[in-house]
Amino acid sequence: MKIHQVDYSNKDWLDKVSHTAQVGGIETSVLDNGLGRGSRIAWINTGGGLRFKVVLDRAMDIADASFNQYNLSWISRLGVTPAQPLSDRGVDWLRTFGGGMLVTCGLTHVGGPEEDEYGRRGLHDQISNIPAEIIQIKQPDLINGDREMFITGIIKQGHPLGTNIELKRTIRCTLGEPTLHIIDEIVNVGNIDAPHMILYHFNFGWPIIDEGTELLWNGEWTAREQGEANKIFKEGEAFKICQAPREDHNGNGEEAAFIDMAADEQQISRCAIHNKKLGLALELSFDKRQLPWLTNWQHWGKGEYVTGLEPGTNPPIGQQKLRASKELIILKPREKKTYELTIHLTDTATGIQEIINKN
Repeated sequence: MKIHQVDYSNKDWLDKVSHTAQVGGIETSVLDNGLGRGSRIAWINTGGGLRFKVVLDRAMDIADASFNQYNLSWISRLGVTPAQPLSDRGVDWLRTFGGGMLVTCGLTHVGGPEEDEYGRRGLHDQISNIPAEIIQIKQPDLINGDREMFITGIIKQGHPLGTNIELKRTIRCTLGEPTLHIIDEIVNVGNIDAPHMILYHFNFGWPIIDEGTELLWNGEWTAREQGEANKIFKEGEAFKICQAPREDHNGNGEEAAFIDMAADEQQISRCAIHNKKLGLALELSFDKRQLPWLTNWQHWGKGEYVTGLEPGTNPPIGQQKLRASKELIILKPREKKTYELTIHLTDTATGIQEIINKN
């Protein structure tokens, strides 16, 4: 059954609404129970079927997300946990990995633990374990027909006598539209050069990810695992069709592909998820010039069933390999990078076909 979408551009409904919350908007609160107790969050309701929870104390990443009656996110058994800024050694990052629709990785290192003459780096770096300072929240203005809403915060990574990078993140929506925009501005606010990597670790789970769900992406790809360890990403295999839970993915079993993304004439890259059974499609789009790579992560364990679509500046291979290949981005003091990503949902036949045609 399709969910009827309200036309918020028609002002006939204005005389029938007393409070913005009847329609949509942003609501902030604090979790008071479980592992996440004390964590600040913001619920964003687009009024177009898309609703999601922003974890303000975790770099404004996104935990729960749903479209109409369907969940979109994979959420680990931990769920939301408080920020632990010192979880940046070895694989300690996993101890705070609650999943959720978005976990940001970086800002100086993305990949496994490593150590060299430039320092010691843990899995996926620090940014997702740093609280945001919220500097602005804008609600829709129903009276004046302004349907825009957004929340903006600043996340500071670094320390005195070292590198210092700031992330200014804005999450923007339009009332009545099942779409969210992420606009990130990253600047080296320190006085020395700073290495820079970022990965947008989008994690999708049941029911949008299920047996038979189609993954849509285009580009030259390389399997991360080689030899016998590579069971999914092989030429001739249907690796863009989600499988049933796999015994060999229980525990730490996983596989991934690194994709040099194709782009359209405007240099926009797109990937998508199409669940025919639900009649639902999700499209993730981003600028190829900003984020040239996509990692497709598969971790189809029993009770831990997740597909990752992860745009990034580089594959998650760490600073060492990128330094060696001279591909590591170095931000000079005051130098800035901007990244923009969009997620759009649809459950109409026309909308789904448009996403399929573009991907």
